[in-house]
Amino acid sequence: MAEETIALSKPVGDSVAYTTCYMCACRCGIKVHMKDGALRYIEGNRDHPVNRGVLCAKGSAGIMTALSPARLRKPLKRVGPRGANEFVEIEWDEAMDIATKRLAAIRDSDPNKLAFFTGRDQSQSLTGYFAQMFGTMNYAAHGGFCSVNMAAAGIYSMGGAFWEFGEPDWEYAKIFLLFGVAEDHDSNPIKLGLARLKQRGAKIISINPVRTGYSAVADEFVGITPGTDGLLVFSLIHCLLKQGKIDTQYLVSYTNAHYLVIDAPGSADHGLFARDLQGNPLAFDRTTQQTKSARATDIDPALLGEYRLADGRRARPAFACLAERYISGDYAPEAVAERCGVPAADIHRIAAEIAEVAFNQAVTINQPWTDSNGRRHETMTGRPVAMHGMRGISAHSNGFHTCRAIHILQMLLGAVDTPGSWRYKSPYPKPIPPGPGPAGRERKPDGSLPSLPLGFPKGPEDLLVDAGGEPLRIDRAFSWEAPLGIHGMMHMAISEAHAHPEKIDTLFLFMANMAWNSAMNPGETSRMLADCDESGNYTIPFVIVVDAFASETVAYADLVLPDATYLERYDCISLLDRPIGSAHGPADAIRIPVLPLDRDVRPFQDMLIDLGGRLKLPNFADAAGQPIYKSYADYIVRHERKPGVGPLAGFRGDGTAFGKAPVNPNQLDDYIKNKSFWVHHLPPEQLYFKYANRDYLAGAKAMGLIDSDQQIVLNLYSEIMQKFRLAAQGHGAVQPPERLRHQIDAVMDPLPIWYAPIEESVSQSSPYTLHAITQRPMAMYHSWGSQNVWLRQILSENRLYVHSSLAASHGLDNEDWVRVTSRNGEITCQVRVMDGLNPNTVWTWNAIGKRSGSWGLKEGAPEAKRGFLLNHVLSEYLPADASGQRLSNSDPVTGQAAWFDAMVKIEKVEVASQGTTLPQFPALKSLPGLQFRMQGWLHRGGMNK
Repeated sequence: MAEETIALSKPVGDSVAYTTCYMCACRCGIKVHMKDGALRYIEGNRDHPVNRGVLCAKGSAGIMTALSPARLRKPLKRVGPRGANEFVEIEWDEAMDIATKRLAAIRDSDPNKLAFFTGRDQSQSLTGYFAQMFGTMNYAAHGGFCSVNMAAAGIYSMGGAFWEFGEPDWEYAKIFLLFGVAEDHDSNPIKLGLARLKQRGAKIISINPVRTGYSAVADEFVGITPGTDGLLVFSLIHCLLKQGKIDTQYLVSYTNAHYLVIDAPGSADHGLFARDLQGNPLAFDRTTQQTKSARATDIDPALLGEYRLADGRRARPAFACLAERYISGDYAPEAVAERCGVPAADIHRIAAEIAEVAFNQAVTINQPWTDSNGRRHETMTGRPVAMHGMRGISAHSNGFHTCRAIHILQMLLGAVDTPGSWRYKSPYPKPIPPGPGPAGRERKPDGSLPSLPLGFPKGPEDLLVDAGGEPLRIDRAFSWEAPLGIHGMMHMAISEAHAHPEKIDTLFLFMANMAWNSAMNPGETSRMLADCDESGNYTIPFVIVVDAFASETVAYADLVLPDATYLERYDCISLLDRPIGSAHGPADAIRIPVLPLDRDVRPFQDMLIDLGGRLKLPNFADAAGQPIYKSYADYIVRHERKPGVGPLAGFRGDGTAFGKAPVNPNQLDDYIKNKSFWVHHLPPEQLYFKYANRDYLAGAKAMGLIDSDQQIVLNLYSEIMQKFRLAAQGHGAVQPPERLRHQIDAVMDPLPIWYAPIEESVSQSSPYTLHAITQRPMAMYHSWGSQNVWLRQILSENRLYVHSSLAASHGLDNEDWVRVTSRNGEITCQVRVMDGLNPNTVWTWNAIGKRSGSWGLKEGAPEAKRGFLLNHVLSEYLPADASGQRLSNSDPVTGQAAWFDAMVKIEKVEVASQGTTLPQFPALKSLPGLQFRMQGWLHRGGMNK
């Protein structure tokens, strides 16, 4: 019998468009195949720098997101009570008129009464700019409840950070440590990188409570107790210090390890760097036995010891302070093993393996380069130890310090942007900190803020607090509760708006399902959104929701502005925001409308540009009050943040220039011709040591990526942190409230510290002894992925996973029902038993559970009946203190939502009522216009089958 021949290259459509995926934050390049004007197939773009043709299940299933029956079809105005999903369809003129009149009145009275919060939108350079021009400080984005700990720790330590700001050196790393990395973020690049490491025989160590995804393919799985990663890292540092395995030459060349720290307890500059009259930090030169500028190149600076300053006071090198702390027996493997859930012998061994690779297997590239001081180096040599961290680190209340601890480990090894280590992704590195502090205290004559609402505090003077030290922003960011809240605290917006109704008039939410999977306790959040005062008026006066889909949060809106899907609009993945650059050079990309709109919706960016023009905001309207931009596409091309620097860096000027250059009216066409992306490959001499690489820094300045080409000194010791600590000790004009002095003194330490996650400390004397965490599966990303018909076939309901020993002690078997209880609430769900799990931890997949009737799903959908959210056992707040004050359930340094701090107990129960998970909420009614479309989809055998 003849073998069947399969035509592997047969065209699947009659046209192809190149654009950028939006099914997660990877931003992979895709080829969209069309036939007769309809979607046919999506595949990876092999020329794209992010994914090089690789595409995951999410990306391939983008077709079903673009065709989802949950898509909104017209603007909606609420006619029933909030939460009832009772709306009428209205025309865009009326919708925009409502929004414009509401926001215009706010801007005329108090711009801060607009709270503008956006989710994982990838348009923060636009949304933040809109908030700046509107004049509201109450703006925040997704990072505050996702990864701000990671971002802030990296930016304040080394001028970059994990994930979007950096990547491992996949080509040269010989040992790779993943801390708290699940498979949903950056999945395609990491898969490609892990494959490369495997091919070369590099060792992969995954440190994670749960063995899924990357942990399952790692060479070694370290099933750590949640929230103890920092303690483990300090123990590794302890071992390296004891062995003398420290790259001292790297430290004095590229970090502030040799800067002298003033040791004068009680003084206003205790813990700050000693400086000369010109403000230069001082070091002790062992050759001349004198203090000299730490930036001098002709000195041999001391790293240990104690020295006298000219005024007679004592000072020690920053490294000496560090060594004294971590050499302590408190960080010996034997002292931390039980708490971390990692045997002491394993900690000793891992430290020895790291030292062996770093100091006996160094990588040398025969590539000359010149440093910032003009010194020529004939080769590039690095320690091939690479590290990467993600939400498993970030989503704890001690995550900032944990992430900083990892960066300290990297610096001690000489493993930052060197061959084989972690590398910056363009446009990083940036100065520490990279920009001005947060705006909000002052406005310009035109009503706009002088800079973006989200900024980078350099000290207490940059905080947004009142005379009593209390927060000015509605979400408490940039206050003494979260001094380095550089992404804002989006998870606090609704609860604080409810608690302080006088501060907010309109809550404007974009692409943020804040009433459900993005809420810490969805039931309470839904109640607050629908709550009324004694007069029957809503406590939060007005809510505008922008979404493409019928999410749970849409039900609580007063006005719904329907968005387009990512295949129906222009988007800009910009160097001004979170670009797709790599260690090999800067890159950016666009999305283009592959599909024509088949319903009465508008791309959010277009409607925001329109709204800015209608409100006559600065730089959105001209002097005559006429809109400047016709659309977001027009804005992308013509907007300049500063002369020559626009949203897109490629194809500027005559189409051949890049970076800082004049506007090119044909720029979008040039991108489309280049398959919707632009990339610049750095020359070989600029690929490493970017913080001190003269040619790289000069080139980055010429491109407009940075303003100065001076060396960026890595912060082993954070003087900025110490400034906040000094304020808590009574120094300076800006003081914390008395109730927060002890907290600030403790957590704003210039060297990383470890403390137990706050929720765990609160629960110490309670029955809640188990850690509870979530992970997102590789095939899902937030809510919009888990309503996709193809992806639902992979996972449409979830279970609580428990270790086999825990299951045995509770008499549990697969599919048994349990009640999970915390101090905040409870859920009832089914369990699965596994061994690849920290024994004192339970976990589940995130964002699978849905409210019945939402997302275009029928009432009996498994996501609503057999799916659940762990969020129901969480809370935005910690228990009240003696004065009745409740702090946010967040990292006290950055305000990062402490999603992974939950402590629970479990107990076996009989089958839940009707075999459904609990809690259950009344089913949402179908929105106008969706019922017919849902029935049509059902008839065709689609999502609701």
